[in-house]
Amino acid sequence: MTSTIPRLHTKSFDVPDQAFPVGDLARVEIVQLGETAVHRATFQPGFRWTEHVKPLMGTDLCEIPHTGYVLSGRLGVRMADGTEREMAPGDAFVIPAVGHDIWVVGDDPSTLLDFPPEEAAHAHG
Repeated sequence: MTSTIPRLHTKSFDVPDQAFPVGDLARVEIVQLGETAVHRATFQPGFRWTEHVKPLMGTDLCEIPHTGYVLSGRLGVRMADGTEREMAPGDAFVIPAVGHDIWVVGDDPSTLLDFPPEEAAHAHG
């Protein structure tokens, strides 16, 4: 019987394991910490998921769950049922895997950390 001893993992977003654009106004960087992925997403003013990512994903709304924390800027979120919230720096959030749109509010970029479930960790959206 082999036992696995948990290890401490640290990585810097200065050297992410993956980095890619999402449309023209967003960028995602990913660090992998053992079995846990952490995404840092930066959205530029004017970004809206339904305008900039929808054509790439082929769905009307984002259907990936998000659990995260807003580092900077403001973001609007509207769920398929019409529920709408605005998120600001310091806000933690859970967005379920039902349809939702997200956009930058105002003239400043917005950056957030997202801790996706393992099955969604490699999906882009």
